[in-house]
Amino acid sequence: MQDQELNFEGIEKQALRTFTEKAYLDYSMYVILDRALPALGDGLKPVQRRITYAMSELGLSAASKHKKSARTVGDVIGKFHPHGDSACYEAMVLMAQSFSYRYPIIDGQGNWGSSDDPKSFAAMRYTEAKLTRYAEVLLRELGDGTVDWQPNFDGTLEEPVMLPARLPNLLLNGTSGIAVGMATDVPPHNLREVAAACLHLLEEPEATTRALMKFVKGPDLPTGAEIVSPRADLVQFYDQGVGSFKARAVYEIEEGNVVISRLPHQVSGSRVQEQIAEQMRAKKLPMVEDLRDESDHQNPTRLVIVPRSNRVDLEQLMAHLFATTDLERNYRVNLNVIDLDGRPRVMGLRDLLAGWLEFRIATVRRRLEWRLDKVARRLHILDGLLAVYLNLDEVIRIIRREDEPKPVLMKRFELSEEQAEAILETKLRHLAKLEEMKIREEQKALSDERDDLEATLKGKAKLRRLVADELRADAEKYGDDRRSKIVEREAAQAIDEKELLTNEPVTVVLSTAGWVRAAKGHEIDPLTLSYKSGDAFQAMARGRSLQPAIFIDSTGRAYSLAAHTLPSARGQGEPLSGRLDPPDGAKFAGVLMAEPEDLWLLASDAGYGFTVRIKELLTDRKAGKAVLSVPTNSLVLPPVPVPSAESLVAVVSSEGKLLVFPAAEVPELPKGKGNKLFGIPGKKAESREEVLTGIAVVPPGGSLIVLSGDRRMTLSIAELKDYRGERAQRGAVLPRGWRTVQRLEGVATLNPQP
Repeated sequence: MQDQELNFEGIEKQALRTFTEKAYLDYSMYVILDRALPALGDGLKPVQRRITYAMSELGLSAASKHKKSARTVGDVIGKFHPHGDSACYEAMVLMAQSFSYRYPIIDGQGNWGSSDDPKSFAAMRYTEAKLTRYAEVLLRELGDGTVDWQPNFDGTLEEPVMLPARLPNLLLNGTSGIAVGMATDVPPHNLREVAAACLHLLEEPEATTRALMKFVKGPDLPTGAEIVSPRADLVQFYDQGVGSFKARAVYEIEEGNVVISRLPHQVSGSRVQEQIAEQMRAKKLPMVEDLRDESDHQNPTRLVIVPRSNRVDLEQLMAHLFATTDLERNYRVNLNVIDLDGRPRVMGLRDLLAGWLEFRIATVRRRLEWRLDKVARRLHILDGLLAVYLNLDEVIRIIRREDEPKPVLMKRFELSEEQAEAILETKLRHLAKLEEMKIREEQKALSDERDDLEATLKGKAKLRRLVADELRADAEKYGDDRRSKIVEREAAQAIDEKELLTNEPVTVVLSTAGWVRAAKGHEIDPLTLSYKSGDAFQAMARGRSLQPAIFIDSTGRAYSLAAHTLPSARGQGEPLSGRLDPPDGAKFAGVLMAEPEDLWLLASDAGYGFTVRIKELLTDRKAGKAVLSVPTNSLVLPPVPVPSAESLVAVVSSEGKLLVFPAAEVPELPKGKGNKLFGIPGKKAESREEVLTGIAVVPPGGSLIVLSGDRRMTLSIAELKDYRGERAQRGAVLPRGWRTVQRLEGVATLNPQP
């Protein structure tokens, strides 16, 4: 088959970059304007607006009976919002949750979730809903010509572009959303406070943010937690539109127990319990004996923390929990909304209220103009009806005799078509004298109303007074007291982990395979512990539970782990490689524990070493810290403590030569190879024909224990004189039969001679 030539005639060609850029920008603007950000006017996102309007069209007012949520969702997605039913229902649930919305718009019946798990709501086929009384704020003026209308997605119906909110719902209920390249986080506020700020701004259009904050003290969270941020933080985000604030749980002391009665907004009580219980299991809350959840219908939040004794500082305990759990939470504020011109904008408190008042004044003006037009049309009709009563017999004669009475009536009495139509539709019973009186009364009332409407529309001050009066009335009708107290408190401080732990003696045991464990006390014999097959005891260190355990590996690197975090000696411990990251092939050679200023001796079997203070070995890095430079093929000897400068250092080689010299001759270094401790000839050192097999430090008046196999020899200070010399010498040969030494130990004399 021959290739057919493609014909692109009539097809628009566009560069891929141009097409993708336009497509992405279109998508971005759709997400920003039609999904994620709220409108300044009614404070709603499109899906929330459509849900509210659809429910009003279904007749689900606050005075009606509840109806299945599935019916509402079906109407919303079928008529106005062609998206997923689950997303629509979730938006509907959020508007019904009293712990999510400060002033819920939907009154739900059934399982609508809980503060512990907001998404635990039942399926929409099980729940029922109607609008709350507060929803009247958004819908009451919808039929009064106050808003523009637009076709729905398929052009078969119309929906409102905006709801005519009588109150600044955006600030009252708040919202959050993430769009493309921008986000919004508006906290909820108290209705009475916001209305008072609006009234002040109507009277003083040049009022500053700080002046408005005399009325709007801060956010008002649905759950009623305390807001503990400094006033400067609140001023910042009200002034700039961006910032943050902290909210803290409320607690009381009852019979010596801490009772948490209110949690921060969007914080789960079960999650807080888990966080506290986790600290209790990790022994980070030794002062807490028990934790109970006594929440019920009367007390939606009641968490009880029982201290171990009445000596526990409860304020310090709560400060620790505020710092380490969700009992205190930081909230981001980003007042990013769609302004009246249809563009997203970050606004401060003053700009938000001023913009909303502009919207409200325009809405009221449209309502008055719509009403004025309606009154004028009715007065026009009434003028025509009065003509009937003044010439009733003539009108009846024309209607009875003429085939087309309308044009005759219009010509005879100078009527408009609307007036003539109204006369022809008048019922005979309305031709009584009493009806004429009613028409004249209605005409007078409507004339007075028309004059009042015209006066209001012509005078800006009168229009603003009307808006103010309506704000006062709505604040009185729908407002309530503040729930979140604003109390400036000191920042929560977690208790130092060391303060929470008992400082007790421990023994850290290291095995040849690099497994570690810690036993309480110093009496344990590590040789009696059980080890894995092929594993055995290698080294141990005695210290305190609050001290770090420092491990030295075969490459001369030092690692630090808190002793209290090591596994118990009841088991076989855990591998150090699971918590540390030593070089490939490295093995752990020893462990030490001491105070930061204590001196220890580090050495390699090549005969080099130095003393170092514990503080130089401490590190937080899993990869450790290079301390001892180990010559090629050499091994690291177990580190030993240096109790004082008057101590003696004893080293023994594989040829059975023992050298004893003052510890003061060993240099103190932070790291390095060190100085020569024992004089191994160069050739023997290179071939490793001779190496050090043991090293020890003998305290003043102490003894040296020489271990060879199962045999043990103790040499006193006096007996060590035969082996005394200077650092880096060769020492003296041990007696026959003691030429192979595995280990040296320096011990203090148990019963020193006077």
